[in-house]
Amino acid sequence: MTAEALNVLELFAGIGGMSLGLERAGMRIVGHVEINPFCRAVLHRHWPEALAHDDVRTAAAWWHSEPRPRVDVVAGGYPCQGESTLGKRLGDADPRWLWPAMGDVIHALRPTYVIGENVLGHRTRGLARVLADLADLGYTARAGVVRACAMGAPHPRARLFVLAHTQDSRCPPGCFEPRRDHPTSSHPQERPEHPRPDRWPTEPAVDRVAYGLPDRVDRLAALGNAVVPDVAEHIGRIVLDHHNDGR
Repeated sequence: MTAEALNVLELFAGIGGMSLGLERAGMRIVGHVEINPFCRAVLHRHWPEALAHDDVRTAAAWWHSEPRPRVDVVAGGYPCQGESTLGKRLGDADPRWLWPAMGDVIHALRPTYVIGENVLGHRTRGLARVLADLADLGYTARAGVVRACAMGAPHPRARLFVLAHTQDSRCPPGCFEPRRDHPTSSHPQERPEHPRPDRWPTEPAVDRVAYGLPDRVDRLAALGNAVVPDVAEHIGRIVLDHHNDGR
């Protein structure tokens, strides 16, 4: 019997890089929360059936305002300005720190899994707060770094991921390393000469920009903030492996 797909609500969804990867891994995207109108238009184009909202701070009330699908996974790359090494490095003291809003959604919806994404500076600015909050909510969490080049991308783009589960189980050591049995993975020290050309389309002058996005400034900003789909697919497979092992 085929296992039922896990339903994902993505917060801070941007143009859906995380959603695309999790969908490729075998999950179902049931909702997006994204404040940027341009990004919401892109999300609607690619996930027209997914529910949509514009503010993570009111997302929990919105989801509960009428019957909705169950949410198995809350995922999101909560804003990282306070964690970036290029900014003021205020961490959770930065007014743009929106992890508490994501925590409120997790508390209200009680998903089985949580996937968080942020920049490497988050390890020393804010991560301890996130892990403590997840523990208070009854989740076991583990953080690790995944580099896009380990998934075949032509750039390093290292990002910190937080995975959490409601039960007392842990992501085993090494679970953030690419799985050799997953088709999206390659050895971290080996970069293919032509890494996954089907996943990295180009158009003149702007590498890896999809055709059909009308505004260059908006699309470049959106792409710069997006999660690399192959990395999200890898994370999704980790979650699904854990979920299926527990069935």
